[in-house]
Amino acid sequence: MKNQPEIKIHMSEDLLRKFLFISQKEGRTPNNQFIFMLRNNIQYFEKTKGRISPSDLGKIDISEYTENDG
Repeated sequence: MKNQPEIKIHMSEDLLRKFLFISQKEGRTPNNQFIFMLRNNIQYFEKTKGRISPSDLGKIDISEYTENDG
């Protein structure tokens, strides 16, 4: 599997416990649960605010998240 970007997030212990509870109940790993929720959020955003264009996406600098630690 190819390396994928990583993002570190900070949250309260209560939020983390609830997130892990939902992940377990939904039968997903925490990573897959996060991706699932993120996709749903993006879908909702595009439904209510309009589709995000490829040209707008191309303007986003992701180098901070894709650089190798090596």
